[in-house]
Amino acid sequence: MWFPRLTGCLMLPVMAGDFDDRELMSRYSNGDAGAFETLYARHKGPLYRYYLRQGCNEAIAAELFQDVWMKLIRARRNYRPTARFTTYMYQIAHNCLIDHYRRAGRSVDAFADGAIEVEDMPGTDCDGPERRAESLQQGERIRAALAALPDEQREAFVLREEGGLSLADIAAATGVAAETAKSRLRYAVSKLRRMLADE
Repeated sequence: MWFPRLTGCLMLPVMAGDFDDRELMSRYSNGDAGAFETLYARHKGPLYRYYLRQGCNEAIAAELFQDVWMKLIRARRNYRPTARFTTYMYQIAHNCLIDHYRRAGRSVDAFADGAIEVEDMPGTDCDGPERRAESLQQGERIRAALAALPDEQREAFVLREEGGLSLADIAAATGVAAETAKSRLRYAVSKLRRMLADE
């Protein structure tokens, strides 16, 4: 027996995870709380690490992290998907960081307390103490190299690596020309390679 194809007639439940970020934010602006929960789950780790990699201690990173989400919540009614959601979110994150430093009257380095814990890295049963110590040392070397970069270069690198932003998105999030973002990222990668190779 032949059955006609029912294109568009079959109603399946749509899960929030099936949508891209812009659609989720649009759905949230129309009252879909589940869409916000999905956005939060997708971006909470990279956003928090963005602040840690910028040299903020854990308390300041947590405070700024919350500020960004509160601003997203407040701005939901005015959200227009003209750029990628991550560009929009990291532009807010960048502005929160700048505002924080202006209020404090100090440089980025003043907030790095040097006591950021290296995250526990999952390992296999064959990872012994030597391997874990080596991983911890490597993590500390990378953190130290990132901290040694100029602020603008570090931010471009972190937005690319943690946020997954393109050069155009980095430029939009930080309010600079695309060539400036490209230059900052290129210098950051070059300096990191050199610092890590020296060690």
